[in-house]
Amino acid sequence: MTEWVGRTAVEIAAAVREKRAEPRAVVAEHLDRIARLDGRIGAFRVVRARAALAEADEVAARGDRDRLPLAGVPVAVKDNLAVRGESTRVGSAATPDAPAGADHVTVARLRAAGAVVVGLTNVPELCVFGTTEGVHGTARNPWDTSRTAGGSSGGSAAAVAAAMVPVALGNDGMGSLRIPAANCGLVTVKPGHGVVPAGIGDGDWFGMSENGPLATTVEDARLMLSVLADTEVAAPPESGAFRIAVSVRSPLAGVTVSGPYVAAAREAAGALTRAGYQVRRADPPYPLSLGVTSLAHWTAGTAVDARSLDARLLTRRTRVHAALGRRFLTGVRGGTVREELRRRLEPFFAEYDVLLTPALARRSPRSAPWHERGWLRNVLANTNYSPLTPPWNLTGWPAMAVPVGTLPSGAPTAVQLVGLPGSEALLLRVAGRLEELRPWRRTAPLD
Repeated sequence: MTEWVGRTAVEIAAAVREKRAEPRAVVAEHLDRIARLDGRIGAFRVVRARAALAEADEVAARGDRDRLPLAGVPVAVKDNLAVRGESTRVGSAATPDAPAGADHVTVARLRAAGAVVVGLTNVPELCVFGTTEGVHGTARNPWDTSRTAGGSSGGSAAAVAAAMVPVALGNDGMGSLRIPAANCGLVTVKPGHGVVPAGIGDGDWFGMSENGPLATTVEDARLMLSVLADTEVAAPPESGAFRIAVSVRSPLAGVTVSGPYVAAAREAAGALTRAGYQVRRADPPYPLSLGVTSLAHWTAGTAVDARSLDARLLTRRTRVHAALGRRFLTGVRGGTVREELRRRLEPFFAEYDVLLTPALARRSPRSAPWHERGWLRNVLANTNYSPLTPPWNLTGWPAMAVPVGTLPSGAPTAVQLVGLPGSEALLLRVAGRLEELRPWRRTAPLD
């Protein structure tokens, strides 16, 4: 029987600050769970058992322990962000195995806040795809291990959903936080551009990639986002006057949203309506060219990340993706298309404070060696199940995934919340109201 596994980050940090719990004991319990379960889940590439226990002791000895917002909280870090003393492999055989000399700024902020890094989590090669598998491991959905956890922050999401850690760090360039969060029943925030330091790969996919939290509660997501942003993300006053648009239309022509995800959006809309919010059905004016725009930016980002690597060591799907992206580099770097998209969508958000959509179009693909399959098969699988996330990377605006409803299998479904720049606190407020109105089971029933 454990005392701290399954508790929230807020609960753990409070107990450690007040000396009702010792960091070593908290971390040891989570390491034991990782050792017991990760063979089934595949969340971690590296588990830092000895180092994490030593770092837990350092937290216990800190003179400011009583003021640390994440005191003693075990965290997992996505394997495309540097952790001092560990290699950063980004899911590939082509990346160097040399240990990082310093933490990424987001990792440093977590540690400064008292968090303990227990390991680095699995990602698809170069974090390209919405499924997580490759030469370093396969991350499965703890709610249904026949399905992928999603990607590219799949390992981080799986670790949280399996209660191996209460929170984890990931990032999102075309949906890479929201996709696995939606699959695994988690809360996440892709912050707007500039809120949290990026420094992801070589150029942050032209400024589209953002670092953010994966958590089981809105309050944990808010706490971790505040640490990552190095400023408190305070909730605005509650008000029924918030105007919410609900759209169940796919932004990509030819891709439809399946029944369970439409139902999740309608369930959330109904709950918010009954709670006093102004909720209306309205579709953003997505351009017909959005699919081409998304593909151009998605592939061009990979082209930049792959250019210094030995192509012979990359999987075929990654090589094809990067080769296509090289053709789009000049146009993508100009940023004109993204600015046009922002101008097109801004009037919609002048009328509505928040956009609510399904988070995904359908359940995640089966857990399989997708890295051994062809490029087109991967692209179609990704596009057909996650068409709703890319627009908000292109605009650079904040977006969340929040659990609402379930699939017939019992696995979670989810909705997406979107707002204009600076609306992270508002999105968290609406997400918190959904959590009150439609509480979810926070972790998968693995025991």
